[in-house]
Amino acid sequence: MKRITVLLLFLASIAHAQQKDFALTNANLFNGIENKIYADVVVFVKNGKIERIGRKGDPIAGNYTIVDCEGNYLLPGLMDVHTHLDNLESARRALHSGVTTVRSASVSAYQDVAIREMAKSGIIPGPDMVACGVYVTPHLGETILADPRLGSLYHGVNTDEELRKLVNVNIDRGANVIKTRGTERAGRPDTDPREQTYTEHQLKVIVDEAAKRDVPIMIHAHGDEGARAAVMAGARSIEHGTFLKDETFKLMKEKGTFLVPTFITLEDLVEPGGDYNDPVVHLRGKFMMPLAEKVFKKAHGMGIKIATGADNGYTAKTTSRISLEVAHFARMGMTNFEAIQSATVVSAELLRLDKQTGRIATGYDADMILVPGNPLEDINALQDVIMVMSNGQMALKRLPFGKN
Repeated sequence: MKRITVLLLFLASIAHAQQKDFALTNANLFNGIENKIYADVVVFVKNGKIERIGRKGDPIAGNYTIVDCEGNYLLPGLMDVHTHLDNLESARRALHSGVTTVRSASVSAYQDVAIREMAKSGIIPGPDMVACGVYVTPHLGETILADPRLGSLYHGVNTDEELRKLVNVNIDRGANVIKTRGTERAGRPDTDPREQTYTEHQLKVIVDEAAKRDVPIMIHAHGDEGARAAVMAGARSIEHGTFLKDETFKLMKEKGTFLVPTFITLEDLVEPGGDYNDPVVHLRGKFMMPLAEKVFKKAHGMGIKIATGADNGYTAKTTSRISLEVAHFARMGMTNFEAIQSATVVSAELLRLDKQTGRIATGYDADMILVPGNPLEDINALQDVIMVMSNGQMALKRLPFGKN
């Protein structure tokens, strides 16, 4: 273990030594906060942070690598707050799609913690990870192999003691969010997504135990009963929320609970290929999609904060993407400005990173993407990412655009 730690520190020191400073010139800038585009902007990046924002003609003094943005549109990196990233290739795919920050919604063996630490150290180029670790769910199955301490939970995770133990093992292993469930899954033909799993009492035990260590809770809940129990227990966010009813909406608004609808995942249930390919699941998706759209419109109309999650592992066959989720948000009633903010400043607030990332402003992390069209006019421009910068590292660069 000591040798591995020393190696990671050595690699991190090399990565830090190779950190470049950039001057991104000739950019049309959307800063994430104002519903406008600033033309002819220069963004100076130093030590992984946005040093300052200048204008065309400003002197570029110092050892900056100049990148001509060619009049394309620079905006904050997108966020996926419901992922299942568990390998380096999937992390690369997420990053190249324009996602610079993710929140894990559980993995099998703490791979998300490792990705977070390596990205933070500069060993791999992001995305930044809010790690979750192991799902707090009634039956762990093979997941007990993630840590020897989980062996005693082989027969179930239901009592207060069992729930507290799993929460603390996750946090001990480096989780900075805990995911649990209020209802069953939608993506399996043998489960009913409306069926409640953990009770309000059990969810409150999980929330309270994690709160002792300042760790928030995300709760999977399609059905209304499970979602209401989750909100009452103190969930930071409700994941999915397909069958929410009026009383639950009111509670979410009152308590400031975020909604992460993962609408694009329901589309994945319906479309051929992708991560799901089962006739029962296809029919279920067709039934659930219009319900989820009604939930979205109701939540948006009430001013409930809505964040973006694609609920996938960014595998080679994954078709869901945050850019498509944002496009759905715009189609279902948000302005383009609101939809982009859902994937940037709102998601950053959900993750408690709003003082660090989610906007292009002095002192913030240099998490930015470049697209060839104005996303405030054409939301589909987000689907054509030509540059990605994560923590000041150039992760993707297709410039000069159209000349390679």
